[in-house]
Amino acid sequence: MPSEAMWRSFFRPAEALRALGLRADAGNVVDLGCGYGTFTIPAARIVAGTVHAFDIEPSMIQATVRKADAARCLNVRPYLRDFVTDGTGLADSSVDYVMLFNLLHAERPEQLLDESRRVLVAGGRLAIMHWNHDPTTPRGPPMEIRPRPGDCARWAAAAGFRIVCAHIDLPPYHYGVIAARN
Repeated sequence: MPSEAMWRSFFRPAEALRALGLRADAGNVVDLGCGYGTFTIPAARIVAGTVHAFDIEPSMIQATVRKADAARCLNVRPYLRDFVTDGTGLADSSVDYVMLFNLLHAERPEQLLDESRRVLVAGGRLAIMHWNHDPTTPRGPPMEIRPRPGDCARWAAAAGFRIVCAHIDLPPYHYGVIAARN
């Protein structure tokens, strides 16, 4: 991960969450790969439910906890966990919204999508965000493994999601896809 200040410059979190359909009535939320809490804290300010924040890196969980404490977001629940290998450990159909941001370049994206579907309630929303397929972006995975919006939408549909919006521009460097659990 780059420095937090640099990382923050890549996103407009509150705008992105609104564009990706996160609303106050969403209930419980999952942030897979919460990192510095870049999206966890804005999500916690939007919803009254719990924001389950997962990361494999202890320093990222610590950063998210510090930010949640500073923002007085009492609805953030951090998890130090390898959710790619072990899943989230959350109950089936227990959340309303899943944030899957900058992760679908993983070796087996279907695992992440299957876990997202498992924890979502019927009709729950999956928000996917990824780096634009553009070699001039300041970060992101190598171009040969960087998914395009159509890839993400196709994978989500194959995992049993209904595509709500196949492409949303999320400036300055990202795009989004919204899907719903059938």
